[in-house]
Amino acid sequence: MGMAKKKYSASDIEVLEGLEPVRKRPGMYIAGTDTPAGLHQLVFEILDNSVDEAMNGHASEITVILHADGSSVSVEDNGRGIPVDLHPKHKKPALELILTTLHAGGKFSDKNYKTAGGLHGVGSSVVNALSEEMIATVTREGKKFEQSFSRGHATSKLKVVKKSARGSGTKIFFRPDSEIFPSIDFSPKTIRNTIQIKAYLNPGLRLTFINEADSTSEEFFYEDGLRSYLTQMLAEKKAKVIADEPFFIQKDGEIEVSAAFAWTESPKEEFHSYVNGIYTADGGSHENGARSGIVKAVRNYFGVHDIQQKGVKVSSEDIREGLICLVSVRLPGETYQPQFQGQTKSKLNNPEVAPLVDSAVRALEQELNEKPSTAEAIVNRIFLAAKARAASRAAVQGVRRKIGVSHRLTLPGKLADCSSTKPDECELFIVEGDSAGGSTKQGRDRSYQAVLPLRGKVLNTISSPKKKITDNKELSNIISALGCGVGESMRLDKLRYGKVIILTDADADGMHIATLLLAFFYTHMRPLIEAGHLYLGKPPLFGVFTGSGRATKSKNTKAKRKGSQVTPGAHWAYSDEELDSLIEKKKLKAPRIVRYKGLGEMNPDTLWETTLDPETRTILRISVDDEEMVSEALQALMGSDPSTRYRLISDNADKIELDI
Repeated sequence: MGMAKKKYSASDIEVLEGLEPVRKRPGMYIAGTDTPAGLHQLVFEILDNSVDEAMNGHASEITVILHADGSSVSVEDNGRGIPVDLHPKHKKPALELILTTLHAGGKFSDKNYKTAGGLHGVGSSVVNALSEEMIATVTREGKKFEQSFSRGHATSKLKVVKKSARGSGTKIFFRPDSEIFPSIDFSPKTIRNTIQIKAYLNPGLRLTFINEADSTSEEFFYEDGLRSYLTQMLAEKKAKVIADEPFFIQKDGEIEVSAAFAWTESPKEEFHSYVNGIYTADGGSHENGARSGIVKAVRNYFGVHDIQQKGVKVSSEDIREGLICLVSVRLPGETYQPQFQGQTKSKLNNPEVAPLVDSAVRALEQELNEKPSTAEAIVNRIFLAAKARAASRAAVQGVRRKIGVSHRLTLPGKLADCSSTKPDECELFIVEGDSAGGSTKQGRDRSYQAVLPLRGKVLNTISSPKKKITDNKELSNIISALGCGVGESMRLDKLRYGKVIILTDADADGMHIATLLLAFFYTHMRPLIEAGHLYLGKPPLFGVFTGSGRATKSKNTKAKRKGSQVTPGAHWAYSDEELDSLIEKKKLKAPRIVRYKGLGEMNPDTLWETTLDPETRTILRISVDDEEMVSEALQALMGSDPSTRYRLISDNADKIELDI
């Protein structure tokens, strides 16, 4: 029997007004509602507004109060106070407009704020939308005003609560909405640590944290900002510093650049970057500028003083080894409007910032000239790193895979190998199917990227006996391609690829195959994960094309291999939410949206640009933080007992989204 057709008309179209979109899809505006990060972001949105007042010279003190109930917070500053006069167009007090309208604020031009961390005009109104109660108290023009809100709407008129009041400032009290957040339990430690970092990033700003639950109060005030921050970080890490004291560079100009860094005995390099007081976890152009500027300064110092050691070649990695660097930039709003990647502002995209930071950080060369003993210690550290890296390469060469005819015969026939024989620079992409394999083979850089397509079904290794694993053709091909053995006989020094990247379609089937492969690597090749060799590729789900932007046919050009964008006017989104946010943020008119059901649907150039190019791709390194939890989860999902799986699905049915 056929289903009755439902009429689809204008009445079916939803129009979300005011702050309804925030309450309907809060995950587009904050880092989720079922994680502590999303809850605490509410505090930091309000705090950032007060910090913006301070960054622009209008506030010197901020107080954050975690109230005794543990589920409500107040943030108070001595800034100018949010305007309370009527808006000429909307005929409402400015305070009410700011707190009840998604895009309303004074930060969209540089008339009121030279620099600002809250750039989208959504912070305080989002907090209002997701709070069951908010009270805004403003002191300005000799009076104290107050207005109440709930779930995005004003619940009272603006009223004068004190006719004669000294000073100026804003106080925001809010209680997150229990209808939105399953658990409301603020962490004093998280709030305290963030406040301290804000104090480090804003020298001369006094921040106070009051925790009413245990009647404690702590004040943070630093005159020398990043220098103090780095000193604390070095102490926490118990790092041995190569020099008397860290370097500190401060430069005002087109943008304001602050950098503090020190070389340590650690084998790793570590960068932490900030833009207008916002932490950029994934770095970006400012961090890239700091990296290159430090390397250039050291190379110039080497050149001027003719410093060299026979037979030792110093690379950029050798120069940066052991470096811990903090870099903070302030960008003026109109001249350098900050462009972030993603709503959470985790990466700065402004390309023009990199050379400015690079130029500022190169002042390091002068500091090295003025401190010869410090410079000598750092030079010795760099040469030590270069020699160690050369020795490591030589050791690897000693056990390097032999690319003779006999060895080639043991490799799986489907493997499209790379030409390089250096495992530390080689990558293996494990892809599903011949179609995806074909596109990946054409799009890759064959000098260092190999491709192994999987044709048949990947075995569930959690519920299968060990003998079945070696009999399974797909797993056998993977073991042969990697060349390092499996189980107890594994030898990582025989591994043929430094990066092993699982690359499956961005759909439910692809996720299933990736899970089966992860289970195999976890149970039978764990050292691969522990040594940091295993990764998950992240192809986009959508391509958004505007203007002349369109998918182009494969042209194996030099520009392509240098990482230039081969599809101008194209944007990529990795989820439905990111697609909505992208279209709204970029204000794209009549975009052409392509949903990629599989890697095989992408032409090779698009696949290179989005998924294969190390400069533009996103890959996730696999690590195990809690072995017991991982083992239990794998047994529940893939073990031989179906009742455990049934309970797991039943308990989480309300959280599962079906890809139909």
